[in-house]
Amino acid sequence: MKTYVVGGAIRDELLGLPVQDRDHVVVGATPEQMAAAGFKPVGKDFPVFLHPRTHEEYALARTERKTAPGYAGFRFHAAPDVTLEQDLQRRDLTINAMARGDDGRLVDPHGGERDLRERRFRHVSDAFAEDPVRILRVARFAARFTDFTVAPETAALMRAMVDAGEADALVAERVWQELSRGLMEARPSRMFEVLRACGALARLMPTLEAVIAADPTHLPALDRAADHRLPPAARFAVLAYPLGDELPDWCARWRVPIVARDLAMMTAREAGAIERIASGTPDSPEALDPHELAEARVALFERTDALRKPERFEQLLQTIAVLRGTFPWPAADRLCHARDVAAGIDAGRIAADGPKATIRERIHAARVAAVSRDARRKR
Repeated sequence: MKTYVVGGAIRDELLGLPVQDRDHVVVGATPEQMAAAGFKPVGKDFPVFLHPRTHEEYALARTERKTAPGYAGFRFHAAPDVTLEQDLQRRDLTINAMARGDDGRLVDPHGGERDLRERRFRHVSDAFAEDPVRILRVARFAARFTDFTVAPETAALMRAMVDAGEADALVAERVWQELSRGLMEARPSRMFEVLRACGALARLMPTLEAVIAADPTHLPALDRAADHRLPPAARFAVLAYPLGDELPDWCARWRVPIVARDLAMMTAREAGAIERIASGTPDSPEALDPHELAEARVALFERTDALRKPERFEQLLQTIAVLRGTFPWPAADRLCHARDVAAGIDAGRIAADGPKATIRERIHAARVAAVSRDARRKR
């Protein structure tokens, strides 16, 4: 029985990057031998085990055979006679098909180290075409490794996969999983550029494809969101902002989590109002006086639940700042200050001092008065 560190850990080590997770392949072992050595089985489709002390993943060397369309249509074979080279043969890209044994020797049968030096994504074999998720993975890797390019033969294979309808077999959960991870990489725009180049974006998300084609400034906004380290929901809100009325159906189609969906819909709904009232000098024929401005701001806080969810409100402002191309946005700080003033009133005392039927109106009026007084003092 021999064990090897494989995949991303070797890739990142050779690139001089921190190694986050270490995956292992075990050659020459049976599930019974692994269990006897104290490993805990966790794999559903094929034998994967957790190390009894480190809890790192150890998978038995395996081969796979395509049995049905889509990413799930595979039959796996794991046995002591499966070699390391056979296991590496099934992997997606050459840079992910390297291994290192206990003796420190690099096992690189497909030229992954060379492709790392030449900053190239190249598929290991034609088996790449059997799993459409690999199209999404290449696009995500392009967003992470920003100076890599897709090898021409791999780009052609990805295009052929899309033309053959393989991308149509992708389920929403897997698409969202890769999309959301790509949004958190260094240059999210590159993920969509790769998907557009092979035709996958037009097949999977035609509305988004049309938005990007019509507005060349949209993808750079995603990169600004990454530069300013916006959280996942805010980055998605930047991506989805131009979708307009199609946004609810789009989020439902791709099973977007509620937190990201709500922030995206709030951004689309409130961006105009926030632009108008954030600075205190609204772009309208008639300027608002401090009381009118306070009324508009408190109404915004209440619509967005900003007093109970201040962090989400701040993400909303960050999203709009990125879309505006102005980050940091001083007006956002002023709006957050007004929110804090509104939150500082004694709602409990106000509620106790009058009839229940008017509690909401009296609290609203007190918030407006507090924000208006604060604005007058600052003039």
